[in-house]
Amino acid sequence: MATVLFVRAKSKLEPAALENRLLERRPRFFQVPGLVQKIYGQDESTGDVCGIYFFENQSALADFRNSELAKTIPTAYEVEDIRLEVYEILYPLHPDRGPIST
Repeated sequence: MATVLFVRAKSKLEPAALENRLLERRPRFFQVPGLVQKIYGQDESTGDVCGIYFFENQSALADFRNSELAKTIPTAYEVEDIRLEVYEILYPLHPDRGPIST
């Protein structure tokens, strides 16, 4: 079953430095097995950033969470506060559109 990881974080980095760090690390996510898509977002009112990860299944998510890349997220982005939420995808509104199609 497809799985979503939602990560919300508050970074101590200035916006420009955070943007640079996101862009520097972005290519590494292309190599994550089972990662179908990653969405980068930011809350304009708080400056908090989020990553919404779409994995093929829970096993791929578990492998990612145990990876060096995942473990270095808090230090790489100088995170003060982080919240993780995991959801199993029930069904998409538009099954013919990505990032997860059925």
